[in-house]
Amino acid sequence: MKLAPITLTDIALSEVKNIFENKNIPAEYYLRVGVKGSGCAGVSYLLGFDKKGETDELYSFGGIEVLIAKKDFMYLFGLEVDYVNSAEETGFVFNKEENV
Repeated sequence: MKLAPITLTDIALSEVKNIFENKNIPAEYYLRVGVKGSGCAGVSYLLGFDKKGETDELYSFGGIEVLIAKKDFMYLFGLEVDYVNSAEETGFVFNKEENV
């Protein structure tokens, strides 16, 4: 298996598994991590469910298969996908290593 440009925390993996089990995601869909925009304002990270495309690479994290488009690799290196559940916020968060 190829070395992935991203990591997923255990809590993020648990939440993704929960979504797959309880939200009727079709069996042919994978988790997709990607970016939107890359101009002056920087990039926004995306998380969703999608079918595998021709330019996608597939990675496995704790039983969850993750799609990443080849064009997004350079923006995703060093990205950690986490999940936060607190009084202030609940949801997936993206932490980028500044040294990468």
